[in-house]
Amino acid sequence: MTGTSSIKSAVAGLAILTLAGCGGSGSLGSIGSSPFGSIGSGIGTGGVEPTTRQAARASSSENVAVNRYLWAASLDVLDFLPVESVDPFTGVIDFGYGTPPGSGRAYRATVFISDPALDARALNLAIQTRGGPAAQETVRAVEDAILSRARQLRIRDGSL
Repeated sequence: MTGTSSIKSAVAGLAILTLAGCGGSGSLGSIGSSPFGSIGSGIGTGGVEPTTRQAARASSSENVAVNRYLWAASLDVLDFLPVESVDPFTGVIDFGYGTPPGSGRAYRATVFISDPALDARALNLAIQTRGGPAAQETVRAVEDAILSRARQLRIRDGSL
């Protein structure tokens, strides 16, 4: 049981590092203006440690701002994967291993929605196979499917 827990922790850490490596768009502003801060900013932004920024984001529950269409589309497109954890306050959905229909390869994914806008820059996706990171073409195809589904949901709601 401890070995499985260590592997899950390592995979989760790798997914977070992968998402952090994507960097932020810089449009989120300071921590006070957004519950998400800037994920790609690293240490040294105003003397605030990353753990403090994380706590500041999580404590601002009244300022939750993730795009509901990207959130719902992520769950729709990746419905073949089991949901391990969700955190709407930080915009993270963590999926476990699952096999897509018509494929023999198992995947897992972590979705991070960083902005309330329906924008490609607000969607950060990390996909892994049991052998390591998925091919960039696979990640891009899933991102495109999530963005297309999010636009369909928005059009359906008549919000355009």
